[in-house]
Amino acid sequence: MRDGDLVGGIELPMQVGIVGGTIKNHPTAQAALGMLAVASAAELGQVIAAVGLAQNLGALRALATEGIQRGHMSMHARSMVARVLASDSEEVRAEVYKRLVASGDIR
Repeated sequence: MRDGDLVGGIELPMQVGIVGGTIKNHPTAQAALGMLAVASAAELGQVIAAVGLAQNLGALRALATEGIQRGHMSMHARSMVARVLASDSEEVRAEVYKRLVASGDIR
């Protein structure tokens, strides 16, 4: 904490690049770089580090609240219900999810 704000930092020693190799020949890599609008490998490294920091913050939140396992199983239950009942209404999916969680098999 610094002046009431949460402050985080991360160091990830890695080599990244934005020219040559796969990046030059792979349309998905080119599209991703275009969406990110990075002009240098250093900028790409900063984006990667920021994503890593955000993931760490999300994991800490899960540990401090409902826990990773419980949150993951809840997400898994929602995914299963949505996949199985794709043609049913949102109300039906919500009821099936509620009963699935209430059964205690998935938390």
